[in-house]
Amino acid sequence: MTPTHFTISSAFLLGMMGLAFHRTHLLSALLCLEAMMLALFIALSLWALQSDATGCSTAPMLMLAFSACEASAGLALLVATARTHGTDHMQALNLLQC
Repeated sequence: MTPTHFTISSAFLLGMMGLAFHRTHLLSALLCLEAMMLALFIALSLWALQSDATGCSTAPMLMLAFSACEASAGLALLVATARTHGTDHMQALNLLQC
């Protein structure tokens, strides 16, 4: 395993572990999701550079666009949750009350 591959894999796994174990605030969950998407973007960009194929060069930009859409939707949900519940704690969110 190359050092670059190890770094990207460990960054993705750290984001996943943060999402799994530190779920107290919605903002921390969104930050962990963004860290995972950033690791995937870097991995996909490096793969497109190493493959030297012109068709693969658009995939990182497409994934970055979807990541930006996911981030904006997450922040909109964060603002809506903070306004309705008064906090961004994950324990305050209950699907049975929706």
